[in-house]
Amino acid sequence: MENKQPFDGWWKSARKVVSPNCDSRPTGEVSLLVIHAISLPPGQFSGHAIEALFTNQLVVDEHPFFAEIAHLRVSAHLLIRRDGECVQFVDTDQRAWHAGRSCWWDARQAGWRRALNDFSVGIELEGDDVSPYTRAQYDALIEAVVWLLARNPQLDSSRITSHAHVSPLRKTDPGPAFDWAYFQQRLGSRLER
Repeated sequence: MENKQPFDGWWKSARKVVSPNCDSRPTGEVSLLVIHAISLPPGQFSGHAIEALFTNQLVVDEHPFFAEIAHLRVSAHLLIRRDGECVQFVDTDQRAWHAGRSCWWDARQAGWRRALNDFSVGIELEGDDVSPYTRAQYDALIEAVVWLLARNPQLDSSRITSHAHVSPLRKTDPGPAFDWAYFQQRLGSRLER
């Protein structure tokens, strides 16, 4: 078994911006990766609003939509921007608040699991359901997943899912614009090296 030091789950390739919206994992298990998408304001890319949301610093006067979400206390482990820049908000050994009400069929346990934040890593892609994701984002996502797989023995490429899959009545992200076949082909090729 891998000898991990607690709270060393900061990816060296990511810019670190610490979110207070996290806590300890109940069992230390990391066995699921959930891919999300976010744009703030909706449909707009770049800017500081995502980082402000994840650090509880969103300025409600900057856009009418912000008043609707400023009360939220949410985070993700990683954000991958349109240009491929990675920002990490939460140590992957800790629980980020990203999945919300959700459930997932765990074939290993032959049962439904809830409280997915307890054992998952959340990666946000800066995007929406309709805008194609960039090559730089896929490149960065592949590298982040390779890093996560290397440090989490309970995680494998079959345990990667979408927010839409685990919360189908509430969420649609990363949406039809995310090319799962391309991502899986690229990840498979990268893991074969």
